Amino acid sequence: MEKRVVIFLVLSLAIILGYDLLLKQMGWLPEPPAIQNSSARGSSSSIETESTPTTGQDNTSIDLNVPPQVDRKPGATSSDAALATSEQTVTVETDLVRVGLSNRGGVIRSWELKRYHTAAPEEKPVQLVYQTGKFRGPLSITVANADIEKTIREGLYSIEKDFTLLDSSHPVGHVTMQFHDPVTHLGVEKKLTFHHDSYVVDVSIALDGVTEPYDVGLGTNFGIVEWGEGFIGLIGSASLVDDKAEKETPDTELERKGSVQWVALQDKYFLSVLMPKQATSALAKKEGDKVVSAGVRMPAPSAGSSIALQLYAGPKEYDTLRSLNVGLEDTIDFGWFIFGSWTVVKSVAKPIFYVLRFIHDYTYNYGVTIILLTMAIKLLFVPLQYKSYKSMKMMQLIQPKVAAVQEKYKDDRDRLNKELIKLYRDQKVNPVGGCLPMVLQMPVFVALFNILYMTIDLRQAPFVLWITDLSVQDPYYVLPVIMGATMVIQQKITPTTMDPTQAKIMLVLPVFMTFLFVNFPAGLVLYWLTNNVLTISQQVFTDRFLFRNKTLITTGPELSSGPKS
Repeated sequence: MEKRVVIFLVLSLAIILGYDLLLKQMGWLPEPPAIQNSSARGSSSSIETESTPTTGQDNTSIDLNVPPQVDRKPGATSSDAALATSEQTVTVETDLVRVGLSNRGGVIRSWELKRYHTAAPEEKPVQLVYQTGKFRGPLSITVANADIEKTIREGLYSIEKDFTLLDSSHPVGHVTMQFHDPVTHLGVEKKLTFHHDSYVVDVSIALDGVTEPYDVGLGTNFGIVEWGEGFIGLIGSASLVDDKAEKETPDTELERKGSVQWVALQDKYFLSVLMPKQATSALAKKEGDKVVSAGVRMPAPSAGSSIALQLYAGPKEYDTLRSLNVGLEDTIDFGWFIFGSWTVVKSVAKPIFYVLRFIHDYTYNYGVTIILLTMAIKLLFVPLQYKSYKSMKMMQLIQPKVAAVQEKYKDDRDRLNKELIKLYRDQKVNPVGGCLPMVLQMPVFVALFNILYMTIDLRQAPFVLWITDLSVQDPYYVLPVIMGATMVIQQKITPTTMDPTQAKIMLVLPVFMTFLFVNFPAGLVLYWLTNNVLTISQQVFTDRFLFRNKTLITTGPELSSGPKS
């Protein structure tokens, strides 16, 4: 029985954890496209402009010699006039983000997160706007009429702002991007309201000369910093329509009609979201391999009206997403368990997540927090683990009797089963007693695994010495090697009913797990290592102090010499 269970667990673990890694090693998974992160720039002047490449993010080439198509507004400054003569980027900052706005189409050209940076050695602010390829940028407007769309997309907007940098003394700032074509009388006005200490931007859009429904684009891969191949969580598009969430990137195009609460693009740690007030559809489109766009469809505008929506572009911070009260915290998938998301795992994960952060409030070190939390969970399950270990120990001790019964009745399966059941009952041994406590603990351990793998709290969180970021792998592989060694020790001291040859074969498991965990985040390896050390300590203590001088096996009845006549 135990042999089958162990083989099942090994094969299951190998399939679940090793599938993506095997595909990568064999070269059967394409590498994700490189994402170019722009580095942090210096402080801005009151009106800062930067020339941008003519390739841009639009699908058509840009001709800088096109004459400006802007009606001058009352009160416009000379700086505004300069912005209308060529493609420029206007930069604004809050304490959280640095945003570049292009006057070509009035779209977002860059969105840097000031508190998050890329991995060493090139530590730059995280760039959320996709910088590869020619795609429509965030806040682009699309209509069915190709001529109107081209005019709106290629037009040069005037950009006015009342701030350069927001802080506590200047908590709210406004940017207005306007475009008007005197020939076609097409007009677009986009008003953006930025807030101090917030990733949310209030957006208002008004159109003139458009009488049909139009799309407001979230952009292409906006918010997807790294398209990883992890086995937990989904990467790509997601939406909440009619209170039903869908996290799926379409094979071609996807339109979900109904009451749209939000549409998002997400990766493991970051996301961008449009939250409209009156959208009729959520849109998603596969633009290429690991490249997806999203947006919302708005109803046909009426004269003099405008639509309101909110844009969030930032990290998957649980409290921040939850404060928006639209269910965005569920994009952090705490419920993953064996090829799906389970409610029971999620319900366990959230309290553990709160405890993790509570402990961190006192330790200020997530490495120490992981160790303390693992110890607390281990203590919680001491009774179950003791029963499991005792059951395995007793199964090991009665193994000679089990083998004798199996040999004696090997040609009579029905009699064999009856005799084994009788033997287990006489010796007061439950053959599945070692597995049941493990099953009861599984949701807790999977939940903690998910938390340490998914939460952005561990990103850029140092532990000790060479481990400066618990969300990336150990650069010197120290933790995985020590973890592998503890697995070998644990196997050596764990009671088993396998013969010596089978036991030697099972030593391959620690080697496999070591190579697998080499690529796992250091925080996750630290948890597994701590759990192994605690398990070894518990087994040694149990053997030396609880099982010493105790007779675990009763002297059961002698085996009968054969079937009774």
